Amino acid sequence: MKKTYLGSCHCGFIQFEVSADIDHVRECNCSICLKRGTLNFRVPLAALKILTTLDKLSLYQWGSKTAEDYFCPRCGVLPFRKPSQPTRAEIEMGKLPFDGWAINVRCLSGINLEALPVKKINGLLL
Repeated sequence: MKKTYLGSCHCGFIQFEVSADIDHVRECNCSICLKRGTLNFRVPLAALKILTTLDKLSLYQWGSKTAEDYFCPRCGVLPFRKPSQPTRAEIEMGKLPFDGWAINVRCLSGINLEALPVKKINGLLL
């Protein structure tokens, strides 16, 4: 059942709302996700309402520069990101593009992380 969650970075500078039926989290082992420890859940573009304008956030991009990682310029926490687009080789292997957001579920209020199944994502091979 869809629910609207309030979210923020650690210091509260970044504020957002997400409407979703969060039934699992994704734990990726790629070099950046492993180090930052995020637990993500993917939602369509329209499910995220960003209350702090994107121009006030910091943006990090690497590699193909198709992913957009937004984080707080004050406390450094990443509350959401736009995942990277698949490479030609990944598309040939059947990976579909995703046009939405990955929400860091650790940044949401009122959610029980311990009750959510964890889906392991092998980002090292992508």
